[in-house]
Amino acid sequence: MSASFQFTTASAEETIACGREMIRLLAAPKFLVLRGDLGAGKTTLVKGIAEGLNAADAEEVTSPTFTLIHEYEGLLDEKPVKLYHLDLYRIDSDRQLATLGIDDLAGPESLVLVEWGEKFASILDRSDGEILIEATGEDARAITLTLKA
Repeated sequence: MSASFQFTTASAEETIACGREMIRLLAAPKFLVLRGDLGAGKTTLVKGIAEGLNAADAEEVTSPTFTLIHEYEGLLDEKPVKLYHLDLYRIDSDRQLATLGIDDLAGPESLVLVEWGEKFASILDRSDGEILIEATGEDARAITLTLKA
């Protein structure tokens, strides 16, 4: 059993706003896979999620493609929350994945968002769901949040 929530956006600004709105559905702890093609808007959505947590301004959030993990501290329902944004695009093996210490990130006050997590069965197995972002036009996006029950 799972629950799905649909969003549509027509611009990067609306995708950021969608991330801010999505916060109300993401009580910590959550470990989610962010799915979408290159350039789909995964990091743009995370900008809004970080803003919604008062963890960072949108312009402070960048893709962790080369650093692999970005960490932000914010508040969710007036409780401290840590937002971890991971990008596994450049990770090719389970051995490389193990060196990231992902198990240490998933705590009771954490929201872990993993781009390209679908590359690894272990990430999919431990996830609480996924956020799928699909381009439906030049700047338009269909965003589906699916949470496992």
